[in-house]
Amino acid sequence: MDGVERKILVQTQRKVSILDIVLRVLALILTLAAAIVLGTDKQTKIVPIKIIATLPPVSVPVSAKWHYLSAFTYHVVTNAIACAYAAISLLLVLANKGGKCRGGRVMVIIVLDLTMVALLSSSIGAAGGIGLIGYHGNSHVQWKKVCGVFGKFCDRVAVSLILSLLGSLAFFMLVAFGALRLKKLN
Repeated sequence: MDGVERKILVQTQRKVSILDIVLRVLALILTLAAAIVLGTDKQTKIVPIKIIATLPPVSVPVSAKWHYLSAFTYHVVTNAIACAYAAISLLLVLANKGGKCRGGRVMVIIVLDLTMVALLSSSIGAAGGIGLIGYHGNSHVQWKKVCGVFGKFCDRVAVSLILSLLGSLAFFMLVAFGALRLKKLN
């Protein structure tokens, strides 16, 4: 019976390791894509501005770029950090693939994965809040809707937020599976 139990344990560890690798690759790809989509986002439009009611409007080129808003800059940097961490942790998991997983190592990885969830969640909230103001405007402070003019820019912000949210969910699943693995080790 000891051989059967050992075979089941090896198969269970292999499944967790494959799932761990898949989730880390997924987190890496999603956060990299989110950073690239928003980091390359810019749009320029010619906007007519009426200075005096009796004169015709003046056409002025206006640009929307991701680095004009600190929340978008924070979002790009946070996704880049999460992407770099996913790459490093993937290399560590692959390097440790046949070795024993100790409780201390698992706990450190869980804490770092959880830190990535927190960073990504905060950047999604910050960029999402600015995105909603751009989409709906704010009548209380007389801020007009920006997404009516810069539709492509706003669409790319939304795509980046969705990719980042999916990356955050991948890191959250890593935390959950890591906690289960830690429970099995104890």
